[in-house]
Amino acid sequence: MASLLDDVHTSAAWVARALDSSGYRADFTPESLPDIERFLSEHSDHGIATDGGLLAADRGPRLFALGAYLGETVRQSLGGVWEVDDQDPHGEMNVVLRLPDGSIIWPVQRVIKRFQNGPEDSIVGYAIGLGLRLSAQRPAPPYRRRSWLRRG
Repeated sequence: MASLLDDVHTSAAWVARALDSSGYRADFTPESLPDIERFLSEHSDHGIATDGGLLAADRGPRLFALGAYLGETVRQSLGGVWEVDDQDPHGEMNVVLRLPDGSIIWPVQRVIKRFQNGPEDSIVGYAIGLGLRLSAQRPAPPYRRRSWLRRG
């Protein structure tokens, strides 16, 4: 019988292949997370799966796999260790990634929250908040007062 930890690794690899074959970047790099965000936007809207979309069927296992992918992307970038409880009846929801600084994240719960609440619970924003750097991320331009804002 496979352990929940095996399921995390298997599901992350499976969803990466499935996403890649559907035209999404899924290479476990921080730069792939905007495509995960795009996938969620294209296949759901605030807790409702898009009719005929890839989350319309098998939603639970697919959200679990996306959470495993998110966690594995964080783990490969920042380090960390997966922690699971095979005795927990809700173990799939409660898989934990313990980061090197001792902080704990719940990537599956985070993906479910994104599915339910929409883009305001951005996966990309979450990853940046954890310290992942997206190479396409540009520093904010310096503040400049616009001439049309000036009062003369």
